[in-house]
Amino acid sequence: MLDDTLLADPRALAALDTGGVLRSAATAGAQVRSAASAAAEAGVAALAGHRPRALVLLRRPGTSGAAADLLAALLGPTAAVPVVVTDLVPAWIGPLDVVVAHTAEATDDELADSVGRAVRRGAEVVLSAPDEGPVASAGAGRARLVEPRIPVPPGLDLPRALAVGLAVLGALDMLPGPDGAPIDPGLEVLADTLDAEAERNQPGHEPFMNPAKSLALRLADHTPLLWGTDRLAAAVARHGAAALATHAGIVAHAGEVAEAATATGLVRALDRGAAGADIFRDPFADPDGASEAPPVRLVLLATGEDDPGQVTLRRAGRGWPAADVQHPVDEVARGVRHAALLRAALLASRLDVASVYLGLATRMIEPA
Repeated sequence: MLDDTLLADPRALAALDTGGVLRSAATAGAQVRSAASAAAEAGVAALAGHRPRALVLLRRPGTSGAAADLLAALLGPTAAVPVVVTDLVPAWIGPLDVVVAHTAEATDDELADSVGRAVRRGAEVVLSAPDEGPVASAGAGRARLVEPRIPVPPGLDLPRALAVGLAVLGALDMLPGPDGAPIDPGLEVLADTLDAEAERNQPGHEPFMNPAKSLALRLADHTPLLWGTDRLAAAVARHGAAALATHAGIVAHAGEVAEAATATGLVRALDRGAAGADIFRDPFADPDGASEAPPVRLVLLATGEDDPGQVTLRRAGRGWPAADVQHPVDEVARGVRHAALLRAALLASRLDVASVYLGLATRMIEPA
């Protein structure tokens, strides 16, 4: 059960967080800067002018899958080259292709095999991984190795994975802004956005001033439904479900709102929740409610410019007025260059920190 008094007590949180998980979650901006710098030193910018036959994004255990989904969603179906998201390097890989891989696990043998196959076939490989172990050895001297510089616990390295992928997209000139301007190589705007989010979510802020604490309180003792109103937000939702499982031991449903709305059982649960408590329920038959599933809580995530309620109505055919809406247009104003990317990264970071708060407040995060 959630001890909500902990979320209002920074000293108690610090006493529980002996492993510094909250501090690690606040390094998102620093991870982006360090990854951008490491990518520059690894020669990722030398990919400029290269027009690949295909861009292959490898999904491995951990946050690489979320990073690949976010990058693919950013590029969308109109990408200049085919974008392939896959667990292993495909058999057709060759010298005209670019492969991007991220892992926090230096001994991922399947990834090592994929990297070795890609470099033998002459593909350009950008590898975000520790500098020791089978994975790094597989690409030694032939892959562009971007080493981690800020150690974080498992599940909190999405900013690094995303930054390395964005460095590749920037070098390949695949991610121009609406005015044609590419994303800056140092990813400073992204890092600044994540720093500002970390400041809002610091433990010393009360829940009403802290969006991650507020979200944690809303999700506590519920079954979260994280539904994205656009493709990029749906990728964030799936990362959020993984973060809740990793840090708080909470099972959540995640997906894109039009598809999620076809889950009729969840929709009925939402409608029952909106109708309020059953006045005919006998509390003496089940005084603790032990036989009941936790009530659902719908969180709509949005990264686009349009109002999420209108988008939900248009895409799902109906809306849920009681849903929590996470559409950070106050933090990233409409019309800002690369606004969708900035909002997606901000929401992913908010979900990470909310999950850590829940993990601490329910004692799911064990002391170091």
